[in-house]
Amino acid sequence: MDEITFRSDVSVELIRASASDADVVWSARVSTMGEQSLEDVTADPERSKGLINYLMRDRHGTPFEHNSMTFFVSAPIFVFREFMRHRIASYNEESGRYRELRPVFYLPAPERRLVQQGKPGAYVFVEGTEEQYQVVVAETKRACTESYVAYRRMLDAGVAREVARGVLPVATYSSMYVTMNARALMNFLSLRTKREDSHFPSYPQREIEMVAEKMEDLWAGLMPLTHTSFCAAGRVAP
Repeated sequence: MDEITFRSDVSVELIRASASDADVVWSARVSTMGEQSLEDVTADPERSKGLINYLMRDRHGTPFEHNSMTFFVSAPIFVFREFMRHRIASYNEESGRYRELRPVFYLPAPERRLVQQGKPGAYVFVEGTEEQYQVVVAETKRACTESYVAYRRMLDAGVAREVARGVLPVATYSSMYVTMNARALMNFLSLRTKREDSHFPSYPQREIEMVAEKMEDLWAGLMPLTHTSFCAAGRVAP
């Protein structure tokens, strides 16, 4: 039987991208300049910055759609179930029907806040005790190990993968490609990151926020003017 592995992280890799601040400027200027909108936008960077800020502030969103980014994400299954509620992207996830799933499971890191206080819509997470964390570690390892042993027993007995996978927990790691444009990504970030400077509060589960933070870092390197403008506008998607 394969060695069972526990992880406390997520990984995000930028596979390919056609995304720049110039894409926003070109697509916005075509409404008034036609084919002249393809002129070199770097000739007047302050004007381009001003245009992007105007589009973001007044929520003219479509110019932010003329770009594309594809990410490869590795995370627990429960993260993907939340991620795919965002119907503004294209997804392809590894399949437990067609391949044997690997025994890699999510185990919260010691700094993960464990205790929820308050009620839905008005709650916070606070630090747990060392005893609570040890319970999380012991029970997560026990449950994941037992479930994977059961999964292997069914596979070894000739049971189909799509049936055997039913015993595996949502802490099992999966992987997917996700492709989206900057406008869709800003919508995702506005909901799945918690920032003090956001105009609207968001209460994401920490594990999907970990994915969102890595995606945001990669996007910021591709479209720095757009990212800066998004943050300055209160992290509201246009």
